Formats: sequence, structure tokens, C-alpha cells
Amino acid sequence: MTIRLNKYIAESGLCSRRNAEKYILEGRVTINNKTITDLSHKINEGDDEVFVDGEKIKPKKHIYILLNKPKAVITSTKDERNRKTVIDIIKTNEKIFPVGRLDYNTTGVLLLTNDGDFSNFLTHPKHKIRKIYAVTLNRPLTKEDEIKLLKGVYINNRKGKFVKINFPDIKKKTVVEVSAVEGRNHFVKDMFSTLGYNVVELDRKYFGQFTADVPLGKYRVISKEEIKSVYKNYN
Repeated sequence: MTIRLNKYIAESGLCSRRNAEKYILEGRVTINNKTITDLSHKINEGDDEVFVDGEKIKPKKHIYILLNKPKAVITSTKDERNRKTVIDIIKTNEKIFPVGRLDYNTTGVLLLTNDGDFSNFLTHPKHKIRKIYAVTLNRPLTKEDEIKLLKGVYINNRKGKFVKINFPDIKKKTVVEVSAVEGRNHFVKDMFSTLGYNVVELDRKYFGQFTADVPLGKYRVISKEEIKSVYKNYN
């Protein structure tokens, strides 16, 4: 697989992509014993040998994890109050971080990685990656409020809306399934709160194509094929 030289250097953990470009322009980078100063140069990861200041480098291995997040766990790499974090659940020697966040008592699908480009891709608004949540409310959702949530309500002077609303059991309108492409913190809770509802339970069923297909509190490694399909489906 080919990759741009500056990205290859940055993914080694040596420096940022901007500094990698600086090293290239300064003639500090060689590929197969040839100095390269072209920022658009691409390399073959499997065949080319890259050196910066005479030292061979290689990208760190990217890791992609899908966690079915349980309650009472912080979506963070660490917590100043020493509460349990999602990082504490996953056994790895690599430094990983969550893609987006779920609240302390929100459950469901959460992705973690050490691939900044992948995280940025999933969270960038232009890709409109859908999240689906199962929501339990303190009272039945009225038809009038359902329409308002689909048309849009204002949260902190900024309009937000649900893409779709379903009722798994039409006779039980306190349990709602909502779809959204928003990435704001507390978005689902704030949407309902604006209309006077309290969210009692919140579970994220889907994040794009990923669903919580492991038991609560468990995780699995996401395959390379799944990662490729993300870029294919949303580009």
C-alpha cells in the first residue's frame, strides 16, 4: 500500500505531519539511500526503507477497538477523580483514545484507536455519520414533540434535530429509538431536555456501521476490512 511520505513519518510517532514536511524540505529524509525533498512523494510501506537523520523509522501499528461501554465508566484516557475509565477496561500496551464520547451512565458502542486520521474522519461533520440511540424517557413522547424534534429545536442558540424517530413498541412511548448525525456533547439528552423530558436510560446502538456486537463491558478488535469499508462508505 502506498502512503504519503509526511504521513508515514508522522505515524511513526517521531513528530507531527507539519514537522515531517519540514524535515523533508530540509533534506533530512532518505528513502532507499536517496534523499527526498518532494512533499508529495509516496512510498510503498512494504518495500521502501525510510530514514530521518540517518535513523530508520516505521509507523506505529494502528489499533482499532469496539467497546460495549457499561455504566459508571468515564469516556476519557484518565480521570482526575480516579474513577474508572474506558481505557482501564481494555488490555493493551498501546496508547489509545476514545473516538468522541459517551456520558458516565450512557452505555453502548464506543470506538477507541491510536489513529488520529480515523478519529477525525468519523467525527467530522461533513461525513454525517449516523448514530442510533435507544432512549428511555420519564414520560411518553407526544406526537407534537416528536415532530418538533424532527424539524429541529435550539440548544444553546444552535439548532439541532433528529434524523429519524422510531418506537420499538408503539404502545410504549417512553422508549424511543432516535437517529442523529450530531456530535455535540450531551446532544440526545439536551434535545429532550429542551422540551421538558428527562432521559432515564441512554444506550448507543450504532455508530455508523458499527454496533455493540459484544456483551456489555466487553470489547473486540476491529478488522482492517471494517476500517476500509468505513472510508469507502462515507467518502
